[in-house]
Amino acid sequence: MNGPGTVRTIRAALQPHGLSLRGALLFDGDGPRLADGQTARALLLVGHVGSAHWQAFTRWRHRDPDAGHPDPLDRWSKAVIGPLAEANGATAFFPSDPPYQPFQQWAMRAEGLAASPLGILIHPLHGLWHGYRGAIAFAAVPADFEPTMPLGPSPCLDCAGKPCLNACPAGAILADGFQYHPCRSHLARTEGAVCLSEGCLARNACPVGADHRYEADQLRFHMAALKR
Repeated sequence: MNGPGTVRTIRAALQPHGLSLRGALLFDGDGPRLADGQTARALLLVGHVGSAHWQAFTRWRHRDPDAGHPDPLDRWSKAVIGPLAEANGATAFFPSDPPYQPFQQWAMRAEGLAASPLGILIHPLHGLWHGYRGAIAFAAVPADFEPTMPLGPSPCLDCAGKPCLNACPAGAILADGFQYHPCRSHLARTEGAVCLSEGCLARNACPVGADHRYEADQLRFHMAALKR
């Protein structure tokens, strides 16, 4: 069972992996079903900002006995977050696992984030350079649990120039959302090499949270995954 310092313990255990708590929310009967069949009462979102986790992931990947297998970042996330949830009497959820959980809705509910034209949730401080690697859910609310508060309106609302809309060479970024197929087709052609090596040009064009821009290796990793 979780104890009086559960959230503090989880936060400290995540830190060496470059992961952090990215939101905390309470449910009123609408939480996900836990491993023991109960309904979750409280949930912690686990994720990263910028490249804080990339060195830890890279070290794990180099010593991974299953090197070469698909989805290494998902497997690393499960290797870190899964045992931590179990040790604290909780259930871990991951964006890649069915039945798919509403991670974006949880993040919007926890911090008031909104989707950018790229489809990625934009953070007022971190911009588009953040992600969610999993969630830890509890049947009972830990004693040191504090729900997060909305951070304010989306930066996209006050972005007059909206450079992301004009930066995509494939025309995949529209005001009403991201178009997956034009992007993927562009990456498969010779002219898509720049995006594969330097990262999504539309994402790079966003001025919000530019200091958190991903490292070059991380950009290439995610673009290669998008190409598949």
